[in-house]
Amino acid sequence: MRDIHHFIDGKSFQGGSGRFSDVFDPNTGEVQARVQLATESEVDRAVQAAQNAFEGWSSTNPQRRARVMFEFKRLVEANMDELAELLSSEHGKVIADSKGDVQRGLEVIEFACGIPHALKGEYTWGAGPGIDVYSMRQPLGVVSGITPFNFPAMIPMWMFGVAIAVGNTFILKPSERDPSVPVRLAELMMEAGAPAGVLNVVHGDKAAVDAILTHPLIHAVSFVGSSDIAHYVYQTGAANHKRVQAMGGAKNHGIVLPDADMDQVIKDLSGAAFGSAGERCMALPVVVPVGKQTADILRERMEAEIPSLRVGVSTDADAHYGPVVTAQHRERVAGWIERGVQDGAELVVDGRDFSLQGHEKGYFIGPSLFDHVKPEMASYQEEIFGPVLQIVRAESFEEALALPSKHQYGNGVAIFTQNGRAARDFAARVNVGMVGINVPIPVPVAYHTFGGWKRSAFGDTNQHGMEGVKFWTKVKTVTARWPDSDLEHADSSFVIPTMR
Repeated sequence: MRDIHHFIDGKSFQGGSGRFSDVFDPNTGEVQARVQLATESEVDRAVQAAQNAFEGWSSTNPQRRARVMFEFKRLVEANMDELAELLSSEHGKVIADSKGDVQRGLEVIEFACGIPHALKGEYTWGAGPGIDVYSMRQPLGVVSGITPFNFPAMIPMWMFGVAIAVGNTFILKPSERDPSVPVRLAELMMEAGAPAGVLNVVHGDKAAVDAILTHPLIHAVSFVGSSDIAHYVYQTGAANHKRVQAMGGAKNHGIVLPDADMDQVIKDLSGAAFGSAGERCMALPVVVPVGKQTADILRERMEAEIPSLRVGVSTDADAHYGPVVTAQHRERVAGWIERGVQDGAELVVDGRDFSLQGHEKGYFIGPSLFDHVKPEMASYQEEIFGPVLQIVRAESFEEALALPSKHQYGNGVAIFTQNGRAARDFAARVNVGMVGINVPIPVPVAYHTFGGWKRSAFGDTNQHGMEGVKFWTKVKTVTARWPDSDLEHADSSFVIPTMR
């Protein structure tokens, strides 16, 4: 049995907690490894290593830090196949999707390679008589990221890429369900030239999370996970004087207007609703066709499309998606499907009985389709996080606009139309943080910023892009006066200084 250890101070570290969590192969249902679970002591050891590394790393000039990022990017690309196979073996997503997971993380690393430009401050020459004012962005110190199972490469790189590039040192607490890729990324960061202690990985459960949230030397925490836990992380971290960004759940809607290109809509919905078995916070699990004719056509086309979807093992190059991450999650998704039936929605396609020959113990679930879902139904109100698409019919544009705007989650939304005026109006008015126009999964590019609204995000700063730079730094503003000569002295003043 393979044991997965922590990665502290530039090397593998075997903790002494004696607690482990099983790591399963979702394709077979078999235990493939054990991961150590940290206590407060292991977290503190990682923090001390990061604290020891901070002075040297933060005083390294930004260009040299950028060179480490360039080399890290090269190494990740060189090891793409290994990382994707490792990721798929623990998560279950197909290899092509795992490579996409790594690539989207690398795009933030590419942004971090330009950190010297992003760290340029502001300067005002001659703000007053002989007075100049300038600002600088400085790192916070030891910071941390707590990441979910569904993107074990992308989301860690979203966090530590920018945080390390600006001069912080980092503690990563990945999901214990698929922990191997984060450790491998830390190894590659050391190989790229980052000093020991700059990037540390500590595995664990709530005990490790609480140790991070309460540790006095950790200055900022970024989190992605469910909304209830995100709220807890935000409250606990803030109560312990930390800067916190906590991204929560989602229930993203796709609005389909009557003039939409239905061929493209069906293809987009198939990938956005069922890709990665629906285990994406930016998945599109709700489609809102406007008008009965649009809804009837969409339902007929979607019902015909679903049988063409191939569910297979993660190494199947022809599979559209693989298993969900655990047996418990499979049962949770099946439970939400049953709840939808009980609430009165029409189950058009039922994927609960799907079984893959030769992999009957794997955590597979087929695609499911609901119609006539109502906003008051629990299965609509909550995040299912599985391969389930719900049709919620709307009679008008205004009714369709109101659905995502009033929902408790406000992560992402998409509208499908050929009407530019309608799309522009929708984008301006919808109460959601990220909008796609004929783009089913509107994840912004790395030099823009990622973040939802309402219960999808707690905190006022988004991830990556310049918002990420702001989150992982603090601003210092300097006001300097250089008299014309040593003989020039100002009289004492007891009023607030002005630049007159």
